Amino acid sequence: MAEITREQVLERFASGINLTGLDLSWLDLHDTNLEGANFENSNLEGADLFNANLENANLTGANLYGVYLYGANLKGANLTNANLTRADLEETNLTGANLTNTNLIGTNMRNSIS
Repeated sequence: MAEITREQVLERFASGINLTGLDLSWLDLHDTNLEGANFENSNLEGADLFNANLENANLTGANLYGVYLYGANLKGANLTNANLTRADLEETNLTGANLTNTNLIGTNMRNSIS
């Protein structure tokens, strides 16, 4: 389970504090604006990011196993070496996202924009 709360994540992000390497598994972050956030090597397994704005976010090496990203904005996001196994990216905006070496096994990408 997540080591910090939704409110703490949003406070850290607003203060410019780095979010790399954190355990944010199963955290509810739906409808949040995390544009440009740095989640490099963070664990977001099972997190709820429904309709979240992650434009230009750094998710390099992040564990996004089973994450719920339905309707999220990942425009320009860096997902290099990320694990998106069994993630739900339905209707997600992936325009310009870097998916180099990203694990997409079992990922739902129905109606995603790329």
